[in-house]
Amino acid sequence: MSKPFDVIVIGAGPGGYIAAIRAAQLGFKVACVDAWSTAAGTPAPGGTCTNVGCIPSKALLQSSEYFDHANHHFAEHGISTGGVAMDVSKMLARKDLVVKQNNDGILYLFKKNKVTFFHGRASFVAAKDGEYEIGVSSPSTSAGRTDVVDTLTAKHVVIATGSNARALAGAAFDEVNILSNDGALRVGAVPKKLGVIGSGVIGLEMGSVWRRLGADVTILEGLPTFLGAVDETIAKEAKKAFDKQGLKIELGVKIGEVKSPSTGSGRTGKGVSVAYTNAKGEAQTLDVDKLIVSIGRVPNTDGLNAAAVGLALDERGAIVVNGDCQTNLPNVWAVGDVVRGPMLAHKAEEEGVAVAERIAGQHGHVNFNTIPWVIYTSPEIAWVGRTEQQLKTDGVAYKAGSFPFLANGRARALGDTTGMVKMLADATTDEILGVHIVGPSASELIAEAVVAMEFRASSEDIARICHAHPSLSEATKEAALAVDKRALNF
Repeated sequence: MSKPFDVIVIGAGPGGYIAAIRAAQLGFKVACVDAWSTAAGTPAPGGTCTNVGCIPSKALLQSSEYFDHANHHFAEHGISTGGVAMDVSKMLARKDLVVKQNNDGILYLFKKNKVTFFHGRASFVAAKDGEYEIGVSSPSTSAGRTDVVDTLTAKHVVIATGSNARALAGAAFDEVNILSNDGALRVGAVPKKLGVIGSGVIGLEMGSVWRRLGADVTILEGLPTFLGAVDETIAKEAKKAFDKQGLKIELGVKIGEVKSPSTGSGRTGKGVSVAYTNAKGEAQTLDVDKLIVSIGRVPNTDGLNAAAVGLALDERGAIVVNGDCQTNLPNVWAVGDVVRGPMLAHKAEEEGVAVAERIAGQHGHVNFNTIPWVIYTSPEIAWVGRTEQQLKTDGVAYKAGSFPFLANGRARALGDTTGMVKMLADATTDEILGVHIVGPSASELIAEAVVAMEFRASSEDIARICHAHPSLSEATKEAALAVDKRALNF
């Protein structure tokens, strides 16, 4: 016998669990189905972000940064530490605890908001009488099987099934030698040599973690430019910092054969060997103990049984939606990594809230132009809006102002003066078009820029707002002043 609901949410990652909670707050009877499990088989809601993405990576970044500070920076503060050692198993245990706390927090929020949670794999069964029938199988059921243990029905379905790491052709993930983001978070000992393919967010963050702990890290990037989506000035500043730290980043490479104990005829017995051609066209070989592959992610629709109801997918396997996250099917919605747009947890959350409110007849709001981006390396990199190169390409007349953390009193006191804040504004109206930051606490500083742009503020507005002294946020004010060539402290 089926269990009736008003809204069924498939997936309990950032987009899914937030959509379920918001829908419940709006008075709907809501079910959320998710298959993530702990090693013990218990529910682990939170999706990639909580389990093998945003949350655990930040835990490791924090631990490794403390270790790096103790080894290289405490002395300048007058702190003598003696011999400093890293217990990797304890670091990983702390990371796992942080993940569990977030898992448990989501389950608590479901209970608090009266969301019914089903631990299992959801798939479409049929559409009839204006409702959708969703089968829930065991969480361990492989994609493609339909061993249904529960049947749910609802008028509205929200799909938030996220994404999976993209594998390199001929080098499948074994999570022992060739690692996705998942395996990169579970390396049990510091590798002597670590290779990373891809210099995006995951590659830089995971490369930074293991570099701080003592690994010799080489990052291979196929594109000829470093962080091509980032403002060029900011990317160049970040590259200088990473070079100084000892991250070896090679651009414009072409990856060839990857050999490891798990790649069939190419077995080497130990470690991983990567053949590649460098930017000069020279044949090279990189031999490493572990290889992290971070070349993007693909939408996850495996096991959803989209064909059963005629749900439209595009050539990438993403669910086709319109600007309001509506699919081709009435009352079926999709959010987050499984649809178009940036694969960011906070983008998924905003879409989840917006969809729940649209189901309730309200006007959900998501502004893609003010979604912030962050890379949690040291220095942190954060931005919102358009880059200078984009404005030039679009033919937009603009003004630019920047301010270095080297001239910021709080940054000097912190002992971290790397980087700058850069602001771009319309040459005629002075409306802020983009803000780009590389430096300490960039992930927190960017929020002011997001608020300003959401309310279509001008650089003059930021320049006229009183900022606390001493604070890192003063660099944002000074960058705004610099747009009009009147910075006061540089």
